[in-house]
Amino acid sequence: RRGILAACLAFALTPGIARAVEDPGKTQIARVSVTVYHATNGDPKAAGERAADVPKAMIERLRSDERLRFKSYRMLGSDTQSLYQSYENWAQPLKPSDEIMVRFEAQGRPTEKTAILDLELWLGRKKTVKTDARLEGAKPLFVLGPEWRGGRLVIAVALAPGGKPGS
Repeated sequence: RRGILAACLAFALTPGIARAVEDPGKTQIARVSVTVYHATNGDPKAAGERAADVPKAMIERLRSDERLRFKSYRMLGSDTQSLYQSYENWAQPLKPSDEIMVRFEAQGRPTEKTAILDLELWLGRKKTVKTDARLEGAKPLFVLGPEWRGGRLVIAVALAPGGKPGS
């Protein structure tokens, strides 16, 4: 009996068998980056001590959209998470705070250059935006968020390098 039990246990623990029962929905098909900026025409110090400088190229990109044109920008935080084939995914750009969360889920398999996502923005544990979003390469989709500390929050969502689009 011990021999049969040992054989069954060895068979069940074989790596090939474990791979055969893996959930295909948990296959990483891309990576998504979420960054939160504070945009203001007032005092940029209102964003707080932990806020970081924003690269010039990103400032120019933000200012290219009239609705996102402000005098100054500060980066509050960012997070990059895997995009799984059949599961919802969450980014938490202001860790450890859950004040701003972004939920995203793939609508089909992404290609090398694009991904279509079901995207939700959660502020203070309330869903404030729900949309179908088409992300193209590393070009961010900007969401103009609520007023915050004398300015506005701007949330940028983009495909991150290092993912496995289309694989």
